[in-house]
This record gives sequence, structure tokens and C-alpha cells, in this order.
Amino acid sequence: MAKQEELVFGIHAVSALFEQAPERFIEIWLLKGREDERLLPIINLARKYGISAQLVQRKVLDDKCDGEQHQGIVARVKQGKQYNENDIEDILQAASAKNQSPFLLILDGVTDPHNLGACLRNADAAGVQAIIVPKDKAAKITATVRKVAVGAAETVPLVQVTNLVRTMKQLQGMGVWIIGTAGETDTCLYDVKLDGPMALVMGAEGKGMRRLTREHCDQLVKLPMSGSVSSLNVSVASGICLFEIVRQRLVKSIA
Repeated sequence: MAKQEELVFGIHAVSALFEQAPERFIEIWLLKGREDERLLPIINLARKYGISAQLVQRKVLDDKCDGEQHQGIVARVKQGKQYNENDIEDILQAASAKNQSPFLLILDGVTDPHNLGACLRNADAAGVQAIIVPKDKAAKITATVRKVAVGAAETVPLVQVTNLVRTMKQLQGMGVWIIGTAGETDTCLYDVKLDGPMALVMGAEGKGMRRLTREHCDQLVKLPMSGSVSSLNVSVASGICLFEIVRQRLVKSIA
């Protein structure tokens, strides 16, 4: 497969890409014998846009996806837009044009593609304008991420930055309050005002935020944990925190 191409698999991921950018499709492979009501709309879209759709055996799809669950569909597509630090200001300006206050998610070294996909899904549901990640030692958009994200990888920009701390300083200079999650703080998430321009920082699986990242947050918060489990999966924790921000913004808007 050419460098400027990638695979997308899973019904939701392929459907979402058709909605966002049908021009990116090159060809589609479908599981032979599974032309059911879930795949039929995709087959019709492929015909509409003149995209080659081949019926193949399950092993062909399994081999293309390295054994991942593909739900009977794999697509070869042109690579999507790659975002970097130069795009952050444009993303926030576009949000401002819609009267949206800055709302970002920063992932410091999250390496598991399933966690990244779930975080993208959370971010899309909460109305986050972009997820910011370091270029090195962090998960990137892959076919697995797209499938787990069930379409959110096409709607939420993943911005890769060279220096995370420098980007955080840039955001702070733009009036964005940066709140980080850390178990060692005494401040509970629910005791903090979170209704302004906001960037939420979540640390890596097991390790949390790196020292410099933690030191450059404006405030640290933790989730109240009552049981024997000391921490939550990063995607679960990010969902809780993001929707507390959403809740506070809704309360402010109707006050």
C-alpha cells in the first residue's frame, strides 16, 4: 500500500468517512455472502461514487486487518489531513466563529490505539474541538483507532505537536485554562469551576502526566475514588471529566 494511503475497516468507520470525505475512497472489499441491510447502504454509496467494491472471503479481510474485527468491510483510502501545532489557532478561530468557547483535550503519551479511539469518541460526543497529542511516544490515527472511534476520527482533529509544554504555553497565552488530572492532588473535579475556555489534560496509561506537563497545568484535579481500584482507564476518566465541563457550561448558559 502506498505511503499516502491507509486502510479503514468497520461499518461505522467506513460509513462516517463516506459522509465526511467520499472522494478519499480508492476501493472497498466486502465479505462475500454478507450483503445484508447493514452493508447494503455502503454498497449503494460505492456504486454512486463509482468506487470498486470486491466481494472476498473472510481470510482476505482478516489478513488485511491483522486479525482485527472488521465487520465484513475494509476500504483502501487516501490519507486524511494531518494536523500540527500550526493548525491550533485556525481550529479555535473556527470554533469562535460558531460562538464556541475553546474546549480541547490533551493526551500526554497515551499509546494504546483502543484508548485513543475511545477518547476520540468521547471528545466528539462532548463537543471537543480537537485532541492534542505529542508526535513521539503516542498513539496515532490507525485503522484500529478509526474503528473504535466509530466515526469520531473523521470529525475531531488529532493535532500532533513537537513540544507539548510549548503548546500548552501557547494556549495559556490565548486565554485557555489548562486543567490536569492527577491522583496526588487534594482538589476534586467537582469542586472546581470549569465553564470557561478549557483544555483538559489526561496522562498516559498507568504513568499519568509527565512531570513537565503536570508543572505547566494551571490546576490539578482528581476524581473521587471510593472503592479498592486506584485509577480508571484513561478513556473512561476523560469521558467523566469532559462531561463535567459540559454540565457546568450548560448550567452557566441557562443561569
